[in-house]
Amino acid sequence: MNVLAVLVVAAIVAVTLGLTSYAARRNKSTDDHYVAGGRVSGWQNGLALAGDQLSAASFLGITGAVALTGFNGFYLALGIPIAYLLVLLVIAEPLRNLGRFTLADAVAARFDGRLLRAVLAVASLILSIVYLVIQFVGAGVLAQLLLGVEFPLAVVVIGLLMTLYTMLGGMVGTTYIQVFKAILLIVTVLGLLVLIAVRTGGNPLGAMFEARENHGDGVIVPPHDDTATGLNNISMSLGMALGIMGLPHVMVRFLTVRDAKAARNSAQVAMWIFALFFLALPVFGYAALNEVGRDRIIADNKAGNLAAPRLAEMVGGNLMFAIVVGVVMATILAVLAGLAIASSGAVAHDLYSTVLKRGRATPRQQLLVGRLAGVAVSAVAIVLALGARTLNVAFLGNVAFAIAASTTMPVLLLTIYWRGFNRVGATCGLLGGLVVSVGLVLAGPDVMGADHLFPLSIPALVSVPAGFLAAWLGSLAGRKNAAAQGTPYDELAARAFPGRRRAEVTT
Repeated sequence: MNVLAVLVVAAIVAVTLGLTSYAARRNKSTDDHYVAGGRVSGWQNGLALAGDQLSAASFLGITGAVALTGFNGFYLALGIPIAYLLVLLVIAEPLRNLGRFTLADAVAARFDGRLLRAVLAVASLILSIVYLVIQFVGAGVLAQLLLGVEFPLAVVVIGLLMTLYTMLGGMVGTTYIQVFKAILLIVTVLGLLVLIAVRTGGNPLGAMFEARENHGDGVIVPPHDDTATGLNNISMSLGMALGIMGLPHVMVRFLTVRDAKAARNSAQVAMWIFALFFLALPVFGYAALNEVGRDRIIADNKAGNLAAPRLAEMVGGNLMFAIVVGVVMATILAVLAGLAIASSGAVAHDLYSTVLKRGRATPRQQLLVGRLAGVAVSAVAIVLALGARTLNVAFLGNVAFAIAASTTMPVLLLTIYWRGFNRVGATCGLLGGLVVSVGLVLAGPDVMGADHLFPLSIPALVSVPAGFLAAWLGSLAGRKNAAAQGTPYDELAARAFPGRRRAEVTT
């Protein structure tokens, strides 16, 4: 047991529990529980977005992937800054103006219907559970290294903490924790970069050049001789860049801000933080290859998920190791809390209140069901995580991105921007994208091994066009169905882009 690391983790957990206790006093209504009452400022939400998105999959998975696979792992770091530029330009303002608690609310602003709401809720649940599994795997592996406890026990303890955060603090507490964790992570990343630069003569890119000297050009040069690998990297980047706009736990953060301007500001703040963070991860990966060594990284964890903490130990001693472990644990807890809120909202607000109770559930009933749903979803994710401990968490994250990019993202964008879209197309797009993306993952090499039926690990290159195609074909099939047309598009556009409408009237 590393006593110092245990103390750092305990101190961070104590702070987060204190924040949750404080937030519990403000978590009195469904608005508070799901969207923090819509009172979050732009810069606070930008930090919270960073705290939500900069997850164990990013910090642990990408660092390990670069250390073990060289430039191939670098592709994992490219999509997020691009994704948030798209969020800023395309989705932040209309989502804030159309949504209330969930992504389904934004779509329901144009199309009513219990089936569509149910399919959206199920898609959101699948995405949230996949991401929950990612965080639980990272937490379990790290706690096993830190405390020497069994992986299942570590996962269960983390799950209990997450449940406590969400049941008591709701989105208010989750926002506090994510802002706190984002500040910790930014400071830690900068400190680790300085330590690495000092060991390479003051050059922050020195670790890359050193890796090239020690391991050859192959670790820094993109491979060109493997078509399947190249296509998989393109598919991965596509899924990451587009999938953010469909991830429920990320997009729901834009419903917590005061207005559309704050939504845009929060995307800008988050984008700059992501640019710094994801450009630093390849440096950490190459530094881990140099300082820790491939054999030690694999011995700790075959997927490379512990390369970052080991690097911190090598360049900064036990103190830096303890800080990195503590920050990663805070990262996992913060992301888990956001995921639990998004998934419980899908169950309580979409499935229970709207689909089952037909909008007749009281706020008190909805809040109770949401809290119970958070517990149930956590239990399911824990069970799945126990069987996924050997998978690289960055791979799991990119599977979630690909599913989101193939399902909720096309439906959300077409709802906002395509006049000819209708409810039949929305339902077909969700179901078609979900079946194709999940089916191709199950038929791919990471699940079926050498007997795979589909050559790519990340199916976005095929599943994203399939999602849009299914939505287009469904819209053609439903264009003569008057009940499926929903709110007139001009009325929806005036609500989604009120500033644009005012400018047209003035002109």
